[in-house]
Amino acid sequence: MASTKPHDPAEPAPPPDPVRGYGIGLEAVAVVDRTRLQLPEDLNLQAWCRIGTRLVTVCDSSAWWIGDWLVFGHDRYPDRYRRAMTETTLDYQTLRNYAWVARAFVPSRRRDTLTFQHHMEVAALPEVEQDHWLDFAVRLKWSRNELRRHVKANARRAGRRGPGHNVSLQLEPSREQYQRWLEAAEREQTDLQEWIVGELDRAVRAAAGSGHR
Repeated sequence: MASTKPHDPAEPAPPPDPVRGYGIGLEAVAVVDRTRLQLPEDLNLQAWCRIGTRLVTVCDSSAWWIGDWLVFGHDRYPDRYRRAMTETTLDYQTLRNYAWVARAFVPSRRRDTLTFQHHMEVAALPEVEQDHWLDFAVRLKWSRNELRRHVKANARRAGRRGPGHNVSLQLEPSREQYQRWLEAAEREQTDLQEWIVGELDRAVRAAAGSGHR
């Protein structure tokens, strides 16, 4: 058991607790160290789920933390920045990606209901398009893969139309409508936006045909 003796300010501060130093709020129910999470045998399902949610949140947050750490180091210590990067356990490209995304999104533009990976999917786009796609992802609760699929489909359509013909339409379906549309698109084995465009084209042709009768 750790000593409860008050620390004398005149003495050197004790080293941080190796478990509590992780700061992820699991110390009351688990043994945590660098390579282990040991859970009690009598842990109930609700507590197990809460721990999983906490771990996933910390994992996602750590990408932002590392990115911000790298951006700070690059701006503050440019001569020692690369050396510091080599002393981490992550590969250079991973670190570059973290820094790139962190620099692309100042904290006020980060969506806390989306993951770091969501933001990475749109980091290469102009800022207004980043916000457009992230807002859609928040509202429609897209996974990272759904967001990627929609962004890629939009890029393919823009390429077919050529420069100067990129028209953006903003739809605000209910959750139930979106789910029905998504299921219909999946039945036709097509992207949701491709399906929407196809349905609109069919409706226009049908209306035009009715007008000629």
